[in-house]
Amino acid sequence: MAQTLRRHDLVRVEPVAWAAWLGTRPDLAGIRHLYRWADMGRPLIVRRRVPGEGEEAVPLGLPLPPADGKRRIGLALPIGALTRMSAPGLAEAARQAPAVWHPAIDALLALGRDHAIAPRPFGSLLWQAVTGLTYLSATSDLDLLWPCPEPVPAGLLAGLDAVARRAPMGLDGEMLLADGTGVHWRELRDAPEGGSVLAKSLNGVTLRPVAALRERETA
Repeated sequence: MAQTLRRHDLVRVEPVAWAAWLGTRPDLAGIRHLYRWADMGRPLIVRRRVPGEGEEAVPLGLPLPPADGKRRIGLALPIGALTRMSAPGLAEAARQAPAVWHPAIDALLALGRDHAIAPRPFGSLLWQAVTGLTYLSATSDLDLLWPCPEPVPAGLLAGLDAVARRAPMGLDGEMLLADGTGVHWRELRDAPEGGSVLAKSLNGVTLRPVAALRERETA
């Protein structure tokens, strides 16, 4: 599994390993939910490895809900202590979304069907869906991953832009390429044809040429 885990993947942690790690973090003592996080089957998310982190452990992240300070906790654990968890799709997670979001979510699901792509959430909607805790607020954005071919269809980017202009919430997220690299959808949409965009993967950030990533728009 070590070679197949990618940024944004969800994993569950063995309770013993979780307890051992918590024992190294006295600064987290007293934060509710954390003590039983693994016992409850709540996940962590694979994040980008930062400079200085080796490959002997998997880089992970956990954002606390707003009621617990909305703190982002970074850690790294051995692959043997982790089990992959399936992430919910947007259609499944939509049950947790505010009612005012539903027309925009319906439009996004329709856009996905048009391109044979199933978007899945990350950010606040994901964490509320997989933990049962309250992460969404009146100012939350909807963050989505769109597993895409290369080049990314121009119609998908244009469709996202059209939904974003009408949506009551911010619409953020990434085009997720076949190799696990993520490219911000709006940056890819707006970049000049001869330019480059930031591409994020488990092991770092690179620049990728727009011409290779974005389908040319037809007149």
